[in-house]
Amino acid sequence: MMHRVVAVIEVLLCSDYVTQFALGGTLAAFGYQPFIKGTDRMSIAYVTILSLGDALLLIALILALIYAHGERPRDVFFGRRSIAGEAALGVLLAPITLVLAGVVLFTVTRFLPSLHTVANNPLQELLRSPRDAGLFALVVIVAGGVREEIQRAFLLHRFEQWLGGGMVGLVVTSVAFGLGHWQLQGQDAAIATGLLGAFWAAVYLRRRSCMAPMVSHSAFDLLQIV
Repeated sequence: MMHRVVAVIEVLLCSDYVTQFALGGTLAAFGYQPFIKGTDRMSIAYVTILSLGDALLLIALILALIYAHGERPRDVFFGRRSIAGEAALGVLLAPITLVLAGVVLFTVTRFLPSLHTVANNPLQELLRSPRDAGLFALVVIVAGGVREEIQRAFLLHRFEQWLGGGMVGLVVTSVAFGLGHWQLQGQDAAIATGLLGAFWAAVYLRRRSCMAPMVSHSAFDLLQIV
């Protein structure tokens, strides 16, 4: 019973809400705001600092929890598979994720247009110069591909150990992943990202390595920027 309580606490701590709230509050205390003054445009500097800072903070927290349980990060995140081989698989999976997202968004637009609740993705407004694109590319690789897949692998690992199993973890983390995009990017984007999260979670559970999802996720985000 105590293991389950501890696992729930760890899942909540590593849900990203805690670290983002703490870091966002710190930035606000120093006068940094998410939007450019006098406009409704998000600040690329703020997004970069918050995203990269949160990635480092969350990964450090996850590693601390893994070591506290006497586990090895290599076992949790990469298993026994070749890292290079899994990275190559991730490249091959990238087009599949694009097709999956495209089919979902097309289906929603065609049959459920009311779910397109955000006319223009505010993240697109960040890309106004090559410099902005470069900064955002760094953000999506580190905070998207690397941080989110390490986080997903850790959460799935905890669900498998003490919280009902891998499939329960897949459903919970995928729903949470989608809801994280609900307000900013809209309901249709939330559905697409939730299904993508389920896809990457399934790959991790099947192969016991987050390297392929990490590369696939990063490539997917980079292709969106392009």
